[in-house]
Amino acid sequence: HGPGALRGDSGNGLAEIPQTSCHLLLCEPHDPDPAGLETAGSRRGGLGRGAHVTITDRKVALEFLKSNVQANLPPHIQPKAVVKELTWGQNLGSYSPGEFDLILGADIIYLEETFTDLLQTLEHLCSNRSVILLACRIRYERDNDFLAMLERQFTVTKVHYDPDKDVHIYKAQKRNQREDF
Repeated sequence: HGPGALRGDSGNGLAEIPQTSCHLLLCEPHDPDPAGLETAGSRRGGLGRGAHVTITDRKVALEFLKSNVQANLPPHIQPKAVVKELTWGQNLGSYSPGEFDLILGADIIYLEETFTDLLQTLEHLCSNRSVILLACRIRYERDNDFLAMLERQFTVTKVHYDPDKDVHIYKAQKRNQREDF
């Protein structure tokens, strides 16, 4: 599932994000608590607390993503959630360098041929204060290869593992930056 995957129109579970997805949830700067961590356990996460987010995917998936946002976010919160096209390594000029404080990605490191473009995209979107949280399963050696590539430019730490779902969560920050997220 994508990090910002929302309930499908049927209302009976999370909407599946295709395996060719480029789905990220991006929180803009100046939100003092972009992940909604101060309200852990509360139903009012980052969006409810005033964060502005950008939810991204490839052009082919944008209409579905927009309808999913409209179907699942309360109307007063919808203006804070922008749906925008993002394909790894392409047209990065439509995003200001270092534009986001928090980048959430889920199950996005599965296609080896996209690793270089994904790394370039993350590098472009991150400032020295940005935090990346990646949720993934480590199914193949290539998944570890991407993490090794990421570690060349970012400090990478495993922050959680769910053995029931076999999901790892990694935190990454540009090297030589704060480690105290």
